[in-house]
Amino acid sequence: MTGSTDDATPGGVPPEPVIDLLDVTVVLGDRRVVDRVSLHVTEHRLGVIGANGSGKSTLARVIAGLVTATSGRVRVAGLDPAHDGRAARERIGFCFADPDAQIIMPTVREDVEFSLRRSGLDKAARAARVAQELERFGLSHLADAAAHRLSSGEKQLLALASTLVREPALVICDEPTTLLDLRNATEMAEVLYGLPEQLVIVSHDLALLERCERVIRLDDGLLTDDGAPGEVIDRYRHDMSRLR
Repeated sequence: MTGSTDDATPGGVPPEPVIDLLDVTVVLGDRRVVDRVSLHVTEHRLGVIGANGSGKSTLARVIAGLVTATSGRVRVAGLDPAHDGRAARERIGFCFADPDAQIIMPTVREDVEFSLRRSGLDKAARAARVAQELERFGLSHLADAAAHRLSSGEKQLLALASTLVREPALVICDEPTTLLDLRNATEMAEVLYGLPEQLVIVSHDLALLERCERVIRLDDGLLTDDGAPGEVIDRYRHDMSRLR
């Protein structure tokens, strides 16, 4: 990773941002999508599970600053993401479930470079950073390819490259394997777990989350389980099987 490492760990990785939520509630219409969630996260990899409509994606967006909490306190690396927007965007990256939602520019190279438009880097530095990320994700040979004509797996990698080129300390991935076949999903898992950045992964793919240090579960907006991945996932599977 480029840039200053004055406050980095010995391996050059930025210090892990602490995620600190206190009684966070999000009300949309007449529904509490997130209901009084308190959470303190220092783990390197956090998994988030729950049924459709449980509030997990909304919670992820609150952490990223894409959704403003109706009430409660949100702090990520000491920042309020919804109100300290520019500073938070420098520290937090967000990958959407559908990469087409964040692919903006015509070509792969242009799309990655677009993320650096407000970085303050000169043209040569931006080009070098882009080349580094394309190489990192095996996209160098597609640099001038039409971004929207990539395969689903390549689009997911492009979305990651465009997010990580800004060098955030925290990356939030919402359903990163949902549009992928088994081979590409397996490859994406290896990519994600090879990242030095802190990760929050929201997913229905329970196998993907088994390698997290911690998994939380939401039900109807409430935080209902929190702990070691195997235990939380097993309880979730058991509860879901009883509803069949």
